[in-house]
Amino acid sequence: MEHLSPEDRERLALTGLEVGMQNRCGSFFQIDQKVVQTTCGAEGIEMLPIKTALEKYNWMEDYYWNAVPRDKDKYTKYVAKQKDPQGLVVIAHPGAKVAMPLQACLFLREEPVQHVHNIFIAREESEIHIISGCASSWLKERGAHIGVTEIYVGKGAKVTSTMIHNWNPGINVFPRSATIVEEDGIFLSNYICMQPVNQVNMYPTARLLGKNAVARFSSIVVATPGSLLDLGSRTILAAEHTSTELITRAITTGGTVISRGHILGERENTRGHIECRGLILKDGTIHAIPEIEGTVTGTELSHEAAVGKIARHEIEYLMARGLSEDEATATIIRGFLDVKISGLPAVLQEQIDAAIDKAESGF
Repeated sequence: MEHLSPEDRERLALTGLEVGMQNRCGSFFQIDQKVVQTTCGAEGIEMLPIKTALEKYNWMEDYYWNAVPRDKDKYTKYVAKQKDPQGLVVIAHPGAKVAMPLQACLFLREEPVQHVHNIFIAREESEIHIISGCASSWLKERGAHIGVTEIYVGKGAKVTSTMIHNWNPGINVFPRSATIVEEDGIFLSNYICMQPVNQVNMYPTARLLGKNAVARFSSIVVATPGSLLDLGSRTILAAEHTSTELITRAITTGGTVISRGHILGERENTRGHIECRGLILKDGTIHAIPEIEGTVTGTELSHEAAVGKIARHEIEYLMARGLSEDEATATIIRGFLDVKISGLPAVLQEQIDAAIDKAESGF
């Protein structure tokens, strides 16, 4: 990583990558299709390239293309047919808990397409936080990233997954991910994309199979001119006393956001809520598509969606109390984007706040 240009190092830093690992207990780094770093010093935690994990453990076949079907769509088929799979496997053994996050960086520099297959496994009563930083080189004008991620949250385990994207205006991104959560398991998913990109197409799904399982999706996205962000999240409440929350904050400064949310209540005593709020700063389009589906009488599902612009009277109210118009705008936007992301490192929160401050200038 020390051989990267200063510009690329800065781009990677904005995805949460820490080269010195001061606040990380493990690290995985893949440039194009080459794994250049895999290290982990946390007790009870393994970080392995996927080829190594499949060779080391026969039981890995039970997790390989299980949560995400090989034939889900043309993108999963593309990854499945690759003879040389690349990606990361994280295994948290029973009871293992990390005080600091693990980091996984996927960097597109030269090749036209980068493909990865990641598998995260949290055994019973374990706890991990994985920060996935995905970026392209500042010189990379065109390209595509296709990523498959399968996450397994065991009984009483907790997985926090924070994904941060920093692409270029000519990059197309197609993540395909699914999570299976067992009894008393907790899955927290945070997604942040505030930089220009051509297209992001993703619809992660969590299936809650055990009693008292919880899933929470939080997304902060900004669509700049020319960007198409077609994304959302889905939870299937397949066991009693499961619950979920899908929260999205979307801003357009000229691009298009399609925010999808779906909760399926299949069992009694289940709860779910979808909240999507969109803010149009300049010309652009936001589609909010919340869907709740119940198949039993004992499920409680709700949704709310709102799209609009910053009210002039709100800006004038803050200006009357001494703020400039730009300061008032930034203050309103920061409050709008505050979805209280759980477990986010302070340095990363500072980077997000800095990006929010630029909102009034269209990023």
